[in-house]
Amino acid sequence: MMRKHVISMTYQPKIEPVQDGRCTQTIRTGRKFSVGDSILMHGWSGRPYRSPWGWRKRVTVTDILNILISETGIYVDDGHIVYPWDDDMHNIWAKLDFIDPPTGEALRDILFGLNGAPDEPHEYQIIRWS
Repeated sequence: MMRKHVISMTYQPKIEPVQDGRCTQTIRTGRKFSVGDSILMHGWSGRPYRSPWGWRKRVTVTDILNILISETGIYVDDGHIVYPWDDDMHNIWAKLDFIDPPTGEALRDILFGLNGAPDEPHEYQIIRWS
């Protein structure tokens, strides 16, 4: 069953690439998204959460990678493979997510800054769209 989601984009280096189609990935906490779901993305006209929406873009989820994130790195394949934060795989994910600079450590800092550092591995999703 296709679901509809609304998400805001507040990470400044990512906003323009999402708007113009260069960025087609986001990493979100939880396991709410499925392939085929519709996402209405938006940004703010001023201060996030204190101003009207400034732009909107509707996309369809094409790919999901369920991951676990911990202090030590990202786990994939139901936790069987762990990539430490300095692994090259994180640099790829960071680059696709328009993290500045595109490193695993910067990706970690952004995710922990938004969601807090987890005490134990926490569920996230890498979400890609068309």
